Amino acid sequence: MPKNIHKTAIVSPKADIGVNVSIGPFCIIGDGVVIKKGARLISNVIVEGATEIGEECVIHPFATIGLPPQDIKYKNEKTGVKIGKKNIIREYTSIHRATAGEGGVTEIGDSNFLMAYVHIAHDCKIGNSVIMANAAMLAGHVIVEDFAVFGGLVVVHQFTRIGAYAMVGGFSGIGQDIPPYTMASGARAKLYGLNVIGLKRQGFSEEAINNLKKGYKILFREKATLKDAVKKIKSELPETKELKHLVEFIEKNKRGICR
Repeated sequence: MPKNIHKTAIVSPKADIGVNVSIGPFCIIGDGVVIKKGARLISNVIVEGATEIGEECVIHPFATIGLPPQDIKYKNEKTGVKIGKKNIIREYTSIHRATAGEGGVTEIGDSNFLMAYVHIAHDCKIGNSVIMANAAMLAGHVIVEDFAVFGGLVVVHQFTRIGAYAMVGGFSGIGQDIPPYTMASGARAKLYGLNVIGLKRQGFSEEAINNLKKGYKILFREKATLKDAVKKIKSELPETKELKHLVEFIEKNKRGICR
């Protein structure tokens, strides 16, 4: 089982280290950790608990993964972290294991880019191809859908959701759900329209973007309740996959929708 483990690294014999894994100087890998093939821990990385790191992830110095959650209710229950493949995790990022209940796993999908000092708290669920700039921080139980983008120094309240392809501006405080395909910013964040540039970069058609513009106008520019706006979208606009996802996201909200 070829692997490259530096002589100063401390790797538990109870860890499962895959082929072609590189573990650099001064890393510490605890009992029960699983690191899949081709992953690379550059140096000074700490991984603990029931943590699984997917194939070809690159983890930079001083990142900590799988440490206990910052939750006073946590009593050392067996919980974990599951990280997908091809993620880039930069310096000083912290990803905490889950609390008991709700599946007991903090989850991160594939091909995400977590820049320096990012914090992902217990029980968060991160999708695929998410970008989080420096010092973006998620409290517990936050859900982030695919292709969302965070500017630097963003703080997200617990139990909040960030929709797919949303763009959150730097220095923002997020206390309510950010709908898919939108832009939000501010110390108490509010919406600033669709993330049109981001959608174009991701290959959305003009037709899809125009339909989303119509849906956004009904939801947030007309003087109607969200419930009535959703009814209007369903009755007056085509049932595209983008509008369907937007409507379902609105209907499932519990913390309220950023407006």
